[in-house]
Amino acid sequence: MPRIYSRRTNVLRGSRRERDRQRVVMCVIVDVQGDGGRGCEAAVVPPHVAFAIRPSPGFWEYVKVSANDLSVEGLTATEYLKYKEMTMIDQTWANDENALEIDFGAMDFSMPRLTLSSSIGNGVNYISKFLTSKLNSSSAQSLVDYLLSLNHQGEKLMINETLNTVSKLQASLIVAEAALSSLSKDTPYQSFEMRFKEWGFEKGWGDNAERVRETMHSLSEILQAPDPINMDRFFGRLPIIFNVVLLSVRGYFGQSDVLGLPDTGGQVVYVLDQVVALEEELLLRIKQQGLNVKPQILVVTRLIPDAKGTKCNVEFEPVMNTKHSHILRVPFMTENGVLRQWVSRFDIYPYLEKYTQDATNKILEIMEGKPDLIIGNYTDGNLVASLMASKLDSTLGTIAHALEKTKYEDSDMKWKELDPKYHFSCQFTADLIAMNTSDFVITSTYREIAGSQERAGQYESYSAFTLPGMYRVVSGINVFDPKFNIASPGADQSIYFPHIEKQKRFTMFRPVIEQILFSKVENAEHIGYLDDKKKPIIFTMARLSMVKNISGLVEWFGKNKRLRNLVNLVIVGGFFNPSKSKDREEASEIKKMHELIEKYKLKGQMRWIAAQTDRKQNGELYRTVADAKGAFVQPALYEAFGLTVIEAMNCGLPTFATSHGGPAEIIIDGVSGFHIDPNNGDESSNKITDFFQKCKEDQEYWNKMSLQGLQRINECFWRRLYNAEKQAKGRYIHTFYNLQFKSLVKNMPVKIDETPKQEPKEKSKPQLRQRHEY
Repeated sequence: MPRIYSRRTNVLRGSRRERDRQRVVMCVIVDVQGDGGRGCEAAVVPPHVAFAIRPSPGFWEYVKVSANDLSVEGLTATEYLKYKEMTMIDQTWANDENALEIDFGAMDFSMPRLTLSSSIGNGVNYISKFLTSKLNSSSAQSLVDYLLSLNHQGEKLMINETLNTVSKLQASLIVAEAALSSLSKDTPYQSFEMRFKEWGFEKGWGDNAERVRETMHSLSEILQAPDPINMDRFFGRLPIIFNVVLLSVRGYFGQSDVLGLPDTGGQVVYVLDQVVALEEELLLRIKQQGLNVKPQILVVTRLIPDAKGTKCNVEFEPVMNTKHSHILRVPFMTENGVLRQWVSRFDIYPYLEKYTQDATNKILEIMEGKPDLIIGNYTDGNLVASLMASKLDSTLGTIAHALEKTKYEDSDMKWKELDPKYHFSCQFTADLIAMNTSDFVITSTYREIAGSQERAGQYESYSAFTLPGMYRVVSGINVFDPKFNIASPGADQSIYFPHIEKQKRFTMFRPVIEQILFSKVENAEHIGYLDDKKKPIIFTMARLSMVKNISGLVEWFGKNKRLRNLVNLVIVGGFFNPSKSKDREEASEIKKMHELIEKYKLKGQMRWIAAQTDRKQNGELYRTVADAKGAFVQPALYEAFGLTVIEAMNCGLPTFATSHGGPAEIIIDGVSGFHIDPNNGDESSNKITDFFQKCKEDQEYWNKMSLQGLQRINECFWRRLYNAEKQAKGRYIHTFYNLQFKSLVKNMPVKIDETPKQEPKEKSKPQLRQRHEY
């Protein structure tokens, strides 16, 4: 029987020629990899063993070894994937010469790739160097043509047709710079605007003489002898972004009372914080460009008529702490009209094409033109963003947050088994489309892209994989593509600040927090109780899902008597009645939580609090746990970034977080916190126990770890020209979408409303503030 193994120690288990094959494995590891066998996967199809070897992040090599003579032969990605497919019971598809193969790499012949694992995620720095090397006297005209194309709502920016050649532009720049040198630095642009217009210059260079001169000098240097510094400065100052759309489709998206609802968590906080920061940055840049333009930012999400007491049934809503940003909610439509109920992220795909059309029409109506930039969030939002950007020819950015593929072991090979529940075939297809359509991809950490030495990254897992019986991806995404850029989110410092800053504390929440933590009343808000209120608290806060692994933490606690003697456990997440949840995973986790509480008799040592949606109260909750010398534990099976880790550390809580994903980059193990292996509960619970035992023996140890966690947060960054080739790849993606994705969603069940159809009230076009005054 053919077999597949994902760990070196298991490769030969069950083999008839155990001794010989062990020698084969040693031969391959020493000769091909030479580093102890990290990142090795094998498929056994007698008489061969096929290996996928990962010598370092992003690099993969494929070989096969004969068990007869120990000969080693190189393989292509296609050949290796066929060996994997042969490990399935049905080998017919693996040998089918007409099986569908997807090769996006064949369409990537424009932008050169990075070559070092250490450079992954720093694409923006590389692009300026690449452009510098390619710009010369013959290609500089393309830059002039690009500048001529810049406008805002028909108003020319930067230059007009008077300067339609490189030589004309260079000559006018010399004249302009000479004129500017005689002006004081703070001379407003308006005072010399008409003279510059006669020379071919339009608005956008800067708001005063100093900034205009700097920008013009950078362009002069680029046209004369390009260098990365001037390239970065000049392109960073161009007036090209005014209208932005952010898509976050799944779950309940709102500014209050939504955290903890199904498919609704940190991404809502992330997007809203992103909007506030983005508007602030756009306003600053527009001012510095010398323009009087008001930006528009729309967060486009789903309108849910049955809103569960939230504002998710409100079509148009201003974003708090902004002047020019709004939430636009567009409903899912079926043949029967508006779909009223929430839909799980796993079942969302049949609605997305129609949703894209409706949302696009609404955006164009409100913005009175197309957006300059579209940013997607999560698989569903990224797919909608990619379809919309392709239609409108807007710049596209995508943010995955968390890709499901790496969360579920062998989810690609076992897709047929898992598809009825998770629809992974649709998800992985949508991911491929969005990744390859994107102009840039934003990630929170390096590990999200390329993993670590021991484990492949989320994006890296899409480089080559197979869905046996459907299609084989021989080149899905290249993590060395400069489109990948790391930009870590941060915690709001006005909410998440150290517990020792007493004067800033939100004292109004103290009675409520005292009640939800320590009262012995059990109700719809909290169950369980704490007999010994003087014990330190192990605290965690997350939605209830298999990946977040909250039930795993409860079991670790329940089984470890030493830990239970030292501390209490407090969990904030979900709610208590599984029958009220329409999320399959959440309902299963709720049942499991109740079973574990009963099995280990945890009442008296554990408090389970329903999801809390007030961010300020949650910030004070972190600090209250810190007052009691507790710790925060994030036990996820995988976490792309871990916003709660940043929040907890900002509040001064010593933190234990999963070693799988972004938190491993945030925390230096044993120095600014602790890594825990979610797959080894005994080891993890003992590590937590040892910490609290040491704190009991040395009262300064807790303070030391708290301070070093804060220092880590402060020292890191957690705070806040090839058009033809691109069109060819676009056509390839378009074909893949129409032939593959659309056929997949046809087989997915479509939700039928549980109540009679009820259309939302017709609303007039939202009134926005005047956007520009020239």
